[in-house]
Amino acid sequence: MDGGRAPVMEDVARIAGVSHQTVSRVLNDHPNVRPATRDRVLAAVRELGYRPNAAARNLATRRTRTLGVVSFNTTLYGPASMLYGIERAARQCEYFVTVNALEALDRRSVLDAVDRLRDQGVEGIIVVAPQTTAVAALANVPADVALVAVGCGTHTVLTSVAVDNETGAEQATSYLLDLGHRTVHHLVGPRSWLDAQEREAGWRRALENRGVPVVEPLAGGDWTARAGYECGQRIAANPDVTAVFCANDHMALGLLRALQQAGRRVPEDISVIGFDDIPEAEYFGPPLTTVRQDFDELGRRALRALIEIIDGPVSALPAPAETPHVIIQPSLVVRASAARPRA
Repeated sequence: MDGGRAPVMEDVARIAGVSHQTVSRVLNDHPNVRPATRDRVLAAVRELGYRPNAAARNLATRRTRTLGVVSFNTTLYGPASMLYGIERAARQCEYFVTVNALEALDRRSVLDAVDRLRDQGVEGIIVVAPQTTAVAALANVPADVALVAVGCGTHTVLTSVAVDNETGAEQATSYLLDLGHRTVHHLVGPRSWLDAQEREAGWRRALENRGVPVVEPLAGGDWTARAGYECGQRIAANPDVTAVFCANDHMALGLLRALQQAGRRVPEDISVIGFDDIPEAEYFGPPLTTVRQDFDELGRRALRALIEIIDGPVSALPAPAETPHVIIQPSLVVRASAARPRA
């Protein structure tokens, strides 16, 4: 092989002592290759530092092995973690991902993003759709587009993957009631977000099932610590409040700060539970009891659902669901921010 030339498939075939068709079968993970032959080919690939020509392979197979993701430009933990989970799962299945991040998830922006991705030749699209406007827009996507919605709640008509927010909120609220709190107040997220709607519904269901007072939720939350802090100032001034379920961990952080400044101790005076289990949650003061979402699992399930629309079953990912709606169950992580109320 010439010193300045990149190795090609014929070089691998010559060193391994096989045909270039056999090399192709090994690189494409074809099952009808003897293990000893496969090992010889892979050893030659490593020795030469051979890298398959993706462009040539795409021309031959008429496949791009590229998936599109429509998200929106945000650093919020939930959507950002969903995107990361999707990208990790795509790498596992040897797909490329191209991301179209939007400033807003309105109908025009979402449909334009889908059109741009189709023009780039993507084989399927995942839309991170946590807002009602995005879900409504997806109803207008042409039927021939392989599409999966993620984070869009559990009641959409689309093929979707979502965390069971209602169950997670109900678990958190029931835990506080089991500790002996007379009722649980709720710091709600933005009402245009499906996550916020479902978490409020789960909180309300837990209270109604126990027959305890349902107090008006504290609105105005926008997922930020500042929103939690501002609502927390009102909560701190109300001596009747002994337990609060926050729609996410960042608002819980702001609430903890407001309570601390007001001299209200957590959990001795007020118990607090969040939602998400962000990496910093166990380092809050006190460590935060919260509801954990498995974003890696969500990414894997979303990839599986999309690739099965395109290709059929995929052995590298979890088994498919029986319905087009895949629901990921959250779990309650108990730490030190919730306790029995004082007598």
